Amino acid sequence: MTQTQDDTRTRTFSWSDPAALTRLRHLTGLEVLQAMSRGEAPPPPIMHTIGADGFEAEEGRVTVLLQPQEFHYNPLGTVHGGILSTLLDTAAACAVHSTLPAGVGYTSLDLSVKFLRPVTLASGRLRCEGTVLQRGRRTALAEARLHDGAGKLAAHATSTCLIFDATGA
Repeated sequence: MTQTQDDTRTRTFSWSDPAALTRLRHLTGLEVLQAMSRGEAPPPPIMHTIGADGFEAEEGRVTVLLQPQEFHYNPLGTVHGGILSTLLDTAAACAVHSTLPAGVGYTSLDLSVKFLRPVTLASGRLRCEGTVLQRGRRTALAEARLHDGAGKLAAHATSTCLIFDATGA
């Protein structure tokens, strides 16, 4: 008789209706982000999807925290670059968001990522900090730096964001 054992792991998560965030358009970008960090407003669904476990915001700077998990892994046994890119994009773009007045939106125009070292479970909690380098009326340039639990730089990104009127969106 042959015995087999299923090593399948599962993950279940939930998220809040993203429409709840659109009801906050009367707040500045910083007010929205700070409400999310305090738990007074729901985080966007992508934060649940990737399993981000912390968020801090001040004007021109946003930090996203994530503990690497097995479900982040690629076939090589490291955290998939798409997960790291999502963290970098989130931190950089939200840093731009933190500078915007109420009724103004943004979207990423580009993201240039450099991966500097592999990230695994052993890397410890990741800290990704985004900062605005320059903001004009129509575009903003931001960067994000992703550090592992030992403080070593694991990835870096620059991003350009388009700024637009979001009152009709």
